[in-house]
Amino acid sequence: MPDELRVLFVGDVIGRPGRHTLAALLPRLRDELALDLVVVNGENSAGGFGITAATAKELREAGADAITTGNHVWDQKQFVDEIQREDRVVRPANYPPGAPGRGALEIEVRGQSVLIVNLQGRTFMQALDDPFRAVDAILAEHPGAGHVIVDMHAEATAEKVAMGWHLDGRASLVVGTHTHVPTADQRILPGGTAYVTDVGMVGPRDSVIGVVPEASLARLRTGMPQRNPVASGPVTFNSVLVTMWGPQRQAKTITRVDTENA
Repeated sequence: MPDELRVLFVGDVIGRPGRHTLAALLPRLRDELALDLVVVNGENSAGGFGITAATAKELREAGADAITTGNHVWDQKQFVDEIQREDRVVRPANYPPGAPGRGALEIEVRGQSVLIVNLQGRTFMQALDDPFRAVDAILAEHPGAGHVIVDMHAEATAEKVAMGWHLDGRASLVVGTHTHVPTADQRILPGGTAYVTDVGMVGPRDSVIGVVPEASLARLRTGMPQRNPVASGPVTFNSVLVTMWGPQRQAKTITRVDTENA
């Protein structure tokens, strides 16, 4: 269909292994899946914690059209200044006024306007402003957007599910990120919104959500701070493929695209 868009949303990219895997696999996937738009969560792309202009550049060169973030967006301190010059990176829109960067990005894809919104949950996370009110305000500011993609970066599954229902019929796609563990609940909600609770990650398979297992075990068993080096070995690539159509902000299909890179 001429008005159909094929969108790949890629889970949290973890450090150098994730960046290298994205560069190795995404160009082929763009061709094989006939993708029109690729959105990547890059908040852990710099050493496993945070993002920099340099790692954002690597993600873009690998094929990412837009980059979302989350609670680790400021872990690399230089990015507080660098984000002002990044026109394809968004941070959670529900940061209080005065935070640098932008929480939403409207771009044109094959003649259609696509609005990309980043939100952060508040359950078991930093107490930011209300993400539900924040996204309502953004949608009111962008009435002409043909499609809306929302990255709900949150710890609690219930909070992500609630955001899916809150935006059903008003967003084309609502994806959860943050846990680095892919969920199997991808579906089209009654109002036409594609939804999945967590996309997963592009990071080392033999790890604790991307980190060397021994470091995570030591922290959990002793309660003491530990360095959290990114693990090595085969890398999991988690994503979802969504087909969107028409001017009604609706999706036709959502399917998982999961693979590995040795």
